Amino acid sequence: MKQFKEFEEFAKGKLIKVNSGNTCVIYTRVSTREQAENNMSLDTQRRACDSYARKHGYKVMAYFGGTYESAKTDEREEFNHMLSFVQKSREKIAFIIVYSVDRFSRSGANAIYITEQLKHNGISVVSVTQPTDVSTPSGSLQQNIQFIFSEYDNQLRREKSMAGMRDKLLRGEWCVKPPRGYDIVTINGKRSIVLNKESELIRKVFLWKLYERLSLTEIRDKLIAGGMKVGHSYISNLLRNPFYCGILSNKLLAGKVVAGKHEKLVSQEIFLAVNELLKNEKKNQTKHTSDNENLPLRRMIVCAKCNTNMTGYLVKKKRLYYYKCTRLGCCTNKSAVVIHNLFTDLLNNIRLDEKKNPGVKKKFVANFIKVDHVNEKSRGIYKANLTVIKQKLETIEEQFALGEINESIYKKYKVKLEKEKNEVEIMIDKTNAGLTNHNLVKKESVEIISKLKDIWLKGDLQTKRIIQSSIFPEGLVYEHGVVRLLPKKMAEGFYFAKEEQPVKTVS
Repeated sequence: MKQFKEFEEFAKGKLIKVNSGNTCVIYTRVSTREQAENNMSLDTQRRACDSYARKHGYKVMAYFGGTYESAKTDEREEFNHMLSFVQKSREKIAFIIVYSVDRFSRSGANAIYITEQLKHNGISVVSVTQPTDVSTPSGSLQQNIQFIFSEYDNQLRREKSMAGMRDKLLRGEWCVKPPRGYDIVTINGKRSIVLNKESELIRKVFLWKLYERLSLTEIRDKLIAGGMKVGHSYISNLLRNPFYCGILSNKLLAGKVVAGKHEKLVSQEIFLAVNELLKNEKKNQTKHTSDNENLPLRRMIVCAKCNTNMTGYLVKKKRLYYYKCTRLGCCTNKSAVVIHNLFTDLLNNIRLDEKKNPGVKKKFVANFIKVDHVNEKSRGIYKANLTVIKQKLETIEEQFALGEINESIYKKYKVKLEKEKNEVEIMIDKTNAGLTNHNLVKKESVEIISKLKDIWLKGDLQTKRIIQSSIFPEGLVYEHGVVRLLPKKMAEGFYFAKEEQPVKTVS
């Protein structure tokens, strides 16, 4: 063969060499947290693997696993650490020792693929309880069959488990981790889902959206000020989760929904109203400027010409705000002063039909009182969070004074905490700026209807939105040609005084 040595560079294929030596790693795993916490089978697996290594004279280079990791996929943290170690170790690893093949993987075809890749690196997977000679074709076939049967067994277990979960769901019992705002408690052996300390803040998310028409950004800021850090997508998913109104929805129910046995966070009416509002917002979605006290009608007005939402902007040179249609090519554009005058003219002519709807006034005033109560509770949450932030500031100042932390760390966290403190104080100021400070909502007998124009003009953004959404729940239409503002539909019980200003309602 020496005469062909110069031709070796043209050779194809690669000689697969089994790593010589007696080095190995041991991998153990359980499938559930309960098994890991109770140390079920982990010790048994490790003792058996250690015994096997000693019997065959293998040198154990490292241990991996020792925790719970689902074998549904091979994207497991400890599993991947082990694969990385055996492939990059300076001392060539010859064997991966596992208790049984299903401890290595139950993913069938993917397990076969991984073991083949390991073989190309000279590494063999050895099962203590299912020993096979993987260096031979028949041994490899036997191990592959074991992997496939492990996957089959896993699928059977999963099917039984899913059937049990489906039955529980149909009985109204939520059998997995509940959404934020709920905890699982076990009393006298009975599992229950109960509201936790975050539930009140989450309840406010629905009320803020329904009664104040807050954007996701505004809601996020309020939650952060209350000590609950979340993102836009989380809030959107939260508002669309029927679990909060006592309804269970799960893939296992195959398109059905059932009534849950857990406590409701909000009523079904509030949940449906919020989601109807979200649908309308999505339907008329536009790119909005940030919320502004000077543009309270920005999300309520639709251009009559093209049925598109109108947004707002500031003309810096004139220092004047304008409302404009967001549709490309539409020239509908009007000063906020004019639009607001049109709106207050509408408010001046609002009347209540108390004879036909005796409870309409009480219901309308209750909206103000309800939001005012929400603000009161929010202030309590914000103030509690402010106290925590101030305590943290005092702690780092004390640590810096005692030399426990250096100046750079002190400055870094002080800036961060000062920023959080300012944000929470702003939110407290906003909740203080509601109707309570105007002394307009102390009793239900307050003549709010006759003072709607003044309340709207003097009120903060929150107050304006309560009035707007309570009387004109579906918004308003602006007719540019005749400079007229019309409601799409009036809330039940409200009407315009015809003798003062006949107004045509848009259907």
